[in-house]
Amino acid sequence: MGLGEQDYQKAKVVIFPVPYSSTTCWKTGTNEGPQAIIEASRHMELYDIESKKDPSKEGIFTLEPLEPSKDSPKETVFRIKKVIDRILKDKKFPLMLGGEHSVTLGSILSFKEKFSNFSVLQIDAHADLRNLYEGSKHHHGSVMRRVRELKIPVTQVGLRSISEEDAEYVKKAKIKTIFPAPDLPIDKIIATLKENVYLTIDLDGLDPSIMPSVGTPEPGGLSWYEVISLIRQLSKKRKIIGADVVELAPTPGLHAPDFIAAKLVYKIISYVV
Repeated sequence: MGLGEQDYQKAKVVIFPVPYSSTTCWKTGTNEGPQAIIEASRHMELYDIESKKDPSKEGIFTLEPLEPSKDSPKETVFRIKKVIDRILKDKKFPLMLGGEHSVTLGSILSFKEKFSNFSVLQIDAHADLRNLYEGSKHHHGSVMRRVRELKIPVTQVGLRSISEEDAEYVKKAKIKTIFPAPDLPIDKIIATLKENVYLTIDLDGLDPSIMPSVGTPEPGGLSWYEVISLIRQLSKKRKIIGADVVELAPTPGLHAPDFIAAKLVYKIISYVV
């Protein structure tokens, strides 16, 4: 955010860029997402109209980008976990910038070791519940299947496109915590969540009219105010313990999606601090 001085020791929030796009299916470029968000953030007003405060004064530190494994999605997951382990050990709030959605698993693995009781709230156009995709268990299309296998409850919001395999798994596992777009029954959604919540936002959960710069833009997504209203109420009724914003694939010459992603990250920070 153009902050001239950043102090890790004093920071409450640590931004962790993960420029990764190894398993993307269609439009590539999610490896460029974190830097695009950081660049756009330098042009935001730091004063938050809603809270009437400058959240950055609570302390934000941006780490150097992770160097992903070029050969192994699984190895990348564990590199991410190692960094999140350190952030949590230092009692700071990690906010990861993706990169494709597979990066979320590395963060969740770290939280599982520290928190015995938490839920995941996923905002996304897709279920990401395949067991395997393109031969990999660590594909972005399988990330929530891996999270559910860790016995961590997942509530999925904004879905509007799932595979037949996803649908069969949902039926077999008797999953009742899926809230498709366009309806957002916020109170019902929050009621499914435990006291501690990890928030993961795939930007294709937003409607492509405002967020076209994603790998698979699905029509009929959520609006800016719908997403913000959900996060606002979540922060009031539950404790957000960590978050990630993933799947921005910047479009050359189109800066609005980058700025929206940066603003969304900053709104999460404002609610957390």
